[in-house]
Amino acid sequence: MLYTRKGDAGTTKDFKSKPGERKSKSSCQTEALGALDELGAFLGLAKLKSVEAGWAVDGVKPFDIVFWVQNNLFTVQAEVAGAEMKVGQGKVTQMEQWIDWVEKELPPIKTFFISGGTELAALFDVSRTLARKAERRVVAGGEKGEFVLDPATLAFLNRLSSLFYALARLTNHKSGITEQPPSYK
Repeated sequence: MLYTRKGDAGTTKDFKSKPGERKSKSSCQTEALGALDELGAFLGLAKLKSVEAGWAVDGVKPFDIVFWVQNNLFTVQAEVAGAEMKVGQGKVTQMEQWIDWVEKELPPIKTFFISGGTELAALFDVSRTLARKAERRVVAGGEKGEFVLDPATLAFLNRLSSLFYALARLTNHKSGITEQPPSYK
């Protein structure tokens, strides 16, 4: 059944809830879970569009990178919800390797850039902003003591926006699109 009616009063539970214990759907934890879910769902669109990309990051296609991120976001959500799961430092290291590889392919950053260029780059830019929002929600929940996360999980969330920024830039670069800085006029 797709509905249980248990949340009709605006409450939910997590993995650590005792029998009968419910919490508000407006809690920081629920906000964090929602922001992570929003990012994962949006990445489905970026993943589908990335099928058209004719390039790879260190031999890994963008579709596979996005799928990897989506899969790991479920582990982060489980940890935020109180499960004994962690993404671990190895996943952070993997992202750093991809980002480092992309940076070697691109001209150095000297300014901010206006989002867009190609549709896929724009999708990666939106993914970057959703990743930052999810990170802020997770940090807020941790600061309020609603859950405790492994330091590698926080690093993973922090690297996500850098990964999507790198993918957006690489997408434009591989498409021959020149990045446009803002004019500040």
